[in-house]
Amino acid sequence: MPDSNAAAWPWVRARLSGLRPAARPGTRRPGGSPVARTAVVTDSAAALPADYVAGLPRDGILTVTPMPVMVGAEIYGEGEDDILETIAVALAAGTPVKTSRPSPGQFEQAYRAAELRGYEGIVSVHISGGLSGTADAARLAAARVGIPVDVVDTGTVGMAQGMAVQAAVEAASAGGDRSAVAAAATAQAARTKVFFYVPTLEQLRRGGRIGAAASLLGTMLAIKPILAVDGGRIVPLEKVRSGARAVARLEEIVVAEAEAHPGDSVVLAVHHFGNPEEAESLAVRLEAALPQCPPAQISSLPAVLAAHAGLGVLAVIVGRTATVHGGVVPS
Repeated sequence: MPDSNAAAWPWVRARLSGLRPAARPGTRRPGGSPVARTAVVTDSAAALPADYVAGLPRDGILTVTPMPVMVGAEIYGEGEDDILETIAVALAAGTPVKTSRPSPGQFEQAYRAAELRGYEGIVSVHISGGLSGTADAARLAAARVGIPVDVVDTGTVGMAQGMAVQAAVEAASAGGDRSAVAAAATAQAARTKVFFYVPTLEQLRRGGRIGAAASLLGTMLAIKPILAVDGGRIVPLEKVRSGARAVARLEEIVVAEAEAHPGDSVVLAVHHFGNPEEAESLAVRLEAALPQCPPAQISSLPAVLAAHAGLGVLAVIVGRTATVHGGVVPS
């Protein structure tokens, strides 16, 4: 028989509280804490953990708009069953895999839904404009709606973008207006770096994310590149001669970056595509090298990023924050 003591079942009480009608945005909860006046919208390139999104209040404070992936003639959306497996098979078979930005209509729908829920404004937080036209689509949608929308180009991607979204949600949950919420997202994005390794540059070349000359040189010389996101674009960081050495060097770069800011709290995330064991091994080594940091969150790349990076990618996101906030630490 289950224990009837309610204190022994906190998860039940949390679930039940999620079923209660949410307070109207802009009002106050019974305890006096503020209710969000600003909603946050993002795209699936943010790589937000599913349990983080599921754990948010059911008041529409965050909307994640899926980014489409085209495999051959078929179009898939982030979150569809087996999409990563479909992409992996397609890449191995040489089937074209492409991505696209969400349509302005998708964002318009999200903005209007937030307005109907009673929000006063929206902050739309997106993948780097140097890698996708998603922020442009958001701006087009913003011009079509009556509710004011601030569009934030994070200049980054993956959980680096996701941490900016989490910072925005935290600021919104505290009752922040559009200015405060946008500032929180922008500041967190600026404090977050992305480093990654790919076994081959070919898929990045096909997607137009890196130059053909660099891709050809890497193939001819069997170079294993370490890359970063800088200035909103993918840039080469170092050239290494073997995959094992590239992963070891990636680890060194991440440790150095984390240790370069002793006054800050540092959180890590590790992304992979098709190589979860390698990602887990890297995360274990990072935990041993950086005992002051929480264990790295490990997750597959979102489909829209996996389509460009290709199989075997390892990416590490290093996020800094002066104090650890619930909305910044990956869940």
